[in-house]
Amino acid sequence: MGAAAFGGWAVLLPVVPLIVSLSGGSDTLAGGVTAVFMAATVLTQFGVPRLLRRWGYRWVLAAGCLLLGPPSLLFLLSTEAIPVLAVSAVRGAGFGMLTVAGSALVAELVPREMLGRATGAQGIAVAAAQMVGLPAGLAIMQHWSATPVFVLGALIPLLAVGAVTRLPHLHPRPAGTARGRLPLSVRLVPWLSIATVAAAFGGVSSLLPIAIAERASLAGGVLAVVSGAAVCGRYAAGSFSDRVGVGRALMPALAFTCGGLALFAVAARNGDWIVLVCAAVMFGFGFGAVQNESLVMIFTAAGPARFGAASAGWNIGFDAGTGFGSLTLGAVASVAGYSWVFAVAAMAVAVVPATGMLVGRALGGRTRPDRIDS
Repeated sequence: MGAAAFGGWAVLLPVVPLIVSLSGGSDTLAGGVTAVFMAATVLTQFGVPRLLRRWGYRWVLAAGCLLLGPPSLLFLLSTEAIPVLAVSAVRGAGFGMLTVAGSALVAELVPREMLGRATGAQGIAVAAAQMVGLPAGLAIMQHWSATPVFVLGALIPLLAVGAVTRLPHLHPRPAGTARGRLPLSVRLVPWLSIATVAAAFGGVSSLLPIAIAERASLAGGVLAVVSGAAVCGRYAAGSFSDRVGVGRALMPALAFTCGGLALFAVAARNGDWIVLVCAAVMFGFGFGAVQNESLVMIFTAAGPARFGAASAGWNIGFDAGTGFGSLTLGAVASVAGYSWVFAVAAMAVAVVPATGMLVGRALGGRTRPDRIDS
């Protein structure tokens, strides 16, 4: 289910902003396509825990697939700014349902001692689909046109509906068993970490193909390397978390992400493909590790009765960060150039989570959960 749903998302992720740019839209507008998609995703995610309690996981996941996929066919009618933004908003709502419900379902299904590896395994399915979908969409567009990409973006998520019918029929556990609200000090560091690296990913995925538009196939390959490295990063972080302890891999993962972005800034200036590939490996590995570690940190702190809310909070951070990064880094590109896009993102990854850790400690609370609440 996750591979098909995210595969349909990945096929269109770099293509739609590129189409807008090739049609005469500004870099800010191109980044705004992803921003609108993610804004609709985030607004939907606030309500998904309630939908899960009312309808259960299977119905929410199926509805998300139907909203994410078939509306992509409307891109065949127009690629003007307003229709593209409207369709992106509808698809974003479906994506919001899928992300929250999919993450929370994994936490519902596995015991605590396997949570890191289970979320890592889910990450493998998602990232592997992105590893295929991101370059495939760009390659198909380059060799034929955007039309088959839009069709694939509509059809692939429909495959996920068949997988949804084979999932267990579950509802979230009653919220009354939760022990109060999560301390801000526990939520702040993983939330800021995933939001910041997601913002960087939004800039990389939306603007890298434009930055090296004369070599679109190379951009697709670089994005595939990012996704492949993210697979390794997610499972490595999950295994490390299960063995050593939750939260201990977060700072090294952020360092990898920051280093990869710094290399992207160098590559955007000199166009060296070797530097691009090295940047993709470092950024992707760190990005995947931060995803997994921050998610496990939030689930561990939340406990079983709050998995839906914890998943919503994490996914809101991820998707709000992705949309915010696409929009603001697109504005940076318009003003200062593409090297500064990745330099600014690297500085944010270096500073924002560390600031969150200092704030969490100043609040007098723990910043790393050590066990899951019963």
